[in-house]
Amino acid sequence: MENKLVINKKSLRGEDGYKTFSVRLKDETVQSLDALSNDTNRSRNELINILLDFAIKNCEVK
Repeated sequence: MENKLVINKKSLRGEDGYKTFSVRLKDETVQSLDALSNDTNRSRNELINILLDFAIKNCEVK
């Protein structure tokens, strides 16, 4: 039996369940996110996901 190196194809962008896009934020919001990031040892991206998930689950449309 011949030994082979198997290289799996890398998943294409967006196939991991995430989508990347740009958002404009006020400087004050970025500063608040950075402070929260430092306090929690979480990345700004991780915090944004946590905060958005919470906001979506807890919002009410009238």
